[in-house]
Amino acid sequence: MILEVKEIHTYYGTSHILFGLSLDINEGEVVCLLGRNGAGKTTTLRSIIGLTVPRSGSILFKGKELIGKPPYRIAPLGIGFVPDDRRIFPDLTVRQNILVARREIKGAIWDLSRVYSLFPKLKDLESHMGNQLSGGEQQMLTIARTLMTNPELLLLDEPGEGLAPLVIKAMEDQLGQIKKLGTTMLICEHNVGLATALSDRAYVMDKGTIRYQGTIEELRKNEEVKKKYLMI
Repeated sequence: MILEVKEIHTYYGTSHILFGLSLDINEGEVVCLLGRNGAGKTTTLRSIIGLTVPRSGSILFKGKELIGKPPYRIAPLGIGFVPDDRRIFPDLTVRQNILVARREIKGAIWDLSRVYSLFPKLKDLESHMGNQLSGGEQQMLTIARTLMTNPELLLLDEPGEGLAPLVIKAMEDQLGQIKKLGTTMLICEHNVGLATALSDRAYVMDKGTIRYQGTIEELRKNEEVKKKYLMI
């Protein structure tokens, strides 16, 4: 087990958002976190990476407690975060955006060449400024930049948000290639088709708690859960 989240309670000010949430991910697995907008998916990722610190509970990454550590201490442990708002540097070129996150470690599999191989469009655009990119290109850049940290666990918050169907299909293929390289991923996504195409297991959230967990095949067969929590 690479990640174990146990009974976390997370707040924004006085607003209680996560209520005793627990989940786990095994090394090499791709797990999706599904649910309607406002279910608490983003807050779960923010709790793991240290942007919104839980008031109680435990988050263990490779057996080490993360709660209490700031994000700049958590990321070097091997966790990469792709936020839903992308946060690229608009005044840097594509190449500069990618290289700024470079982390050279023993056994690293991600470098500029491999990133360009995965996202050839970024190679073509490497001299363009970040603010000249389309939404889909910015999403590719955000993932590419995060991969340059050579994460053992990749957290993705709504990677398909606001993208056209053809771009989403390309994103699915690219994330599938990342999966084949053995990268563990936790994907928060309201696009059920994209998430389940990539994942081995699913957690379904509602109102800050886990309402269902199971394999993707089990979820596909569970009409009650899909209708009640996913509206499909």
